[in-house]
Amino acid sequence: MNLTLRQLKVFEHVARLLSFTRAAEALYLSQPAVSIQVKQLEGSIGLPLFEHIGKKVHLTDAGREVHHYARSVFQQLEEMEEVLNAMKGVSAGRLDIAVASTVNYFAPRLLAAFSQRYPGIDLTLEVTNREKLMRMLEANEKDVVLMGKPPETLDLEASPFMENPLVVIAPPGHPLEDEKVISPARLAEEVFVMREPGSGTRLAMERFFQEQGLAIRAGMEMTRNEAIKQAVRSGMGLGIVSIHTIDLELQTGCLRMLDVDGFPIPRKWFIVHRRNKRLSPAAQAFRDFVLSDDLLGQLAQPL
Repeated sequence: MNLTLRQLKVFEHVARLLSFTRAAEALYLSQPAVSIQVKQLEGSIGLPLFEHIGKKVHLTDAGREVHHYARSVFQQLEEMEEVLNAMKGVSAGRLDIAVASTVNYFAPRLLAAFSQRYPGIDLTLEVTNREKLMRMLEANEKDVVLMGKPPETLDLEASPFMENPLVVIAPPGHPLEDEKVISPARLAEEVFVMREPGSGTRLAMERFFQEQGLAIRAGMEMTRNEAIKQAVRSGMGLGIVSIHTIDLELQTGCLRMLDVDGFPIPRKWFIVHRRNKRLSPAAQAFRDFVLSDDLLGQLAQPL
């Protein structure tokens, strides 16, 4: 089999974007040039890599296999580049991070503090939900991931770096606003605005009520914390969120934090990557930075 890195690079873009046109735009090539590279690769392999159904492009079984190995090849090349850069000191490199939506309330400040220490490292940040984070970890797509409780179904290296307590929030004027040590049974009488199934916050919430032998009166489902807070402010129900997501609302009095027996629910944020993954120097520097003893102090300092 005789193939080139250029062919693999073009193929990887088409396979990831599932579009010859978008791949051509991303690579600054013409669409015919992209098609030629893919056809040459298919000729070398001896199997079709794509099939066209209507106007959509799909990977064949062979295409999926080649895409898997192509990603690995380019990850290895990136690691080689990072290792060579490390021989010159951690002054350059790339860092591709994904974070849970709740982490994003402090992630920009975290990355800004890291960039001050390592200004030569280029950062890419993707904010998404737990389900997609798990898919990214399974595919080993990101250098590191910042999230809540990591899934036990994957072989991961996970280290806690910050407390992430969950609290119950209510709108101003709610009947439970001034009550002390509210019982879980009384809380279960209220309607809750819920995160989507599978989110870390919802899993922790469901576990709490199950342990109390209580059912949740579920109202609307929301996929974003901002939507949860807006719904609670509008009187659509109570909510359970990370305390780190409501600093401004508590300061301005837009939301109230209820005093509930068993809350805050203790949780942690973790920095996660696949076990035995060889971290690039940039990723290792970021991991060390996140796990440093003075992280909270660094985040508190003015930029």
